[in-house]
Amino acid sequence: MPGPMFTYDKEMTDLIFDFCRWRLTINPVPLDFGGIAEDLGEGLDALLNDEGTSAATVLDYYDKQLATAIVSVDSPRFLSFIPAAPTKASLLFDMVVSASSLQGTSWLEAAGAIVAENQVLSLLAERAGLDKTAGGCFVSGGSLGNLSALTTARDNGRRNHPELAGKRLRVAVSEEAHSSVAKALHVIDVDALIVPTIDHRLTLGELEKALAADPEPETVIAVVATGGTTNAGIIDDLEAIGSYCRSQGLWFHVDCAYGGGAMFSSTHGHLLSGLRHVDSFIVDPHKWLYAPFDCAALLYRDPRIAKATFTQNAAYLDVIHDETKEEWNPTDYAMHLTRRARGLAIWFSLCVYGIKAYVDAVDDSIAIAERAAVMIQEAEHLELIRDPSLSIVLFRRVGWSDEQYAAWSTKLLQDQIGFVTPTKWEGETIARFAFLHPETTEAMVAEILATMA
Repeated sequence: MPGPMFTYDKEMTDLIFDFCRWRLTINPVPLDFGGIAEDLGEGLDALLNDEGTSAATVLDYYDKQLATAIVSVDSPRFLSFIPAAPTKASLLFDMVVSASSLQGTSWLEAAGAIVAENQVLSLLAERAGLDKTAGGCFVSGGSLGNLSALTTARDNGRRNHPELAGKRLRVAVSEEAHSSVAKALHVIDVDALIVPTIDHRLTLGELEKALAADPEPETVIAVVATGGTTNAGIIDDLEAIGSYCRSQGLWFHVDCAYGGGAMFSSTHGHLLSGLRHVDSFIVDPHKWLYAPFDCAALLYRDPRIAKATFTQNAAYLDVIHDETKEEWNPTDYAMHLTRRARGLAIWFSLCVYGIKAYVDAVDDSIAIAERAAVMIQEAEHLELIRDPSLSIVLFRRVGWSDEQYAAWSTKLLQDQIGFVTPTKWEGETIARFAFLHPETTEAMVAEILATMA
């Protein structure tokens, strides 16, 4: 007979749903304290025991002890790293996905989920300027997306260049590429050709110079560019580099994990027009497209190339590979097998609110960044380091040391005014705003800047 673990419990269900309703009503979401919380984990051991603990007790402990020690990324005052601001519809539908135990491994098991996810992937491909034949899948994040795309690029390079057998393959990357790119190359045992940047931006001129000066340029089989660097929001010369890669038969991959959301901007979308040249690219909806964690889109110009790399062959998997049918197995396009249907939440949200709402939200993020830059320029004690790029603003407090930045950042969180961590720029410790939440206001920015006086 089924035990209590698999029996509907109305009291526990009401308890959880009431908590979720309450959490969804909070506006604005408070920051809470993250790693600066005290007495973290006190009383935790008593909850996990042989006989179990009441759901009410465990939820109360989570609410009062654990949740307050987690900085809320969806707070409009969270301006560090790359924030997130999932829509209410996406959060609610993520509950549906979880409550239904939905997965999205193969067409045989999850055609209904996959066809909806693919509708979103098609929209992203269209925004990037790719043909309708483009496709891919949703993965957990940009790191897995970059790893999967570069694994495909490596295998494609080996197939297309048998003359390179026995030689080390390489991928050209800029010195500003995300750390996950270097990690991916390490995992797939491919070397990097590091290309210098001009004002932190990868250009075709520097790429050509690096290749011309290299003794074995033929071993470079791919180029990685960035569509919005994490630290500064800078977009590489995607148009020129992409066109060059197409003419030279080089795999062109673009990491748009953060900046890809700008494809939906009515004012800045053109900056990513060079994506039409890609062989692969990633964008994380859990960053600037208002989806819950964890949700990253990985897209290929020709998905068949990725399928040749990732299709897993095993006796028990033969049933999901029927070449006579028009089926789409997400497992064929990335470094994963079992996966949750992580694209359904953004699908539901896009359908409910419409694409224009996303355009407006992305534009709002860029607008508040531009207004923040003006506020910084008007303050005598502050200096704008460079004009905002997308929704990121870099600035300095004149005369501050590393220690002063650190102390300021800690107190800002303690006082629940904002979560703004320092960063490094050309060796100097500076301050950085990353705007994604459409409900971050000028008043919030002004309050944060006032603490630096």
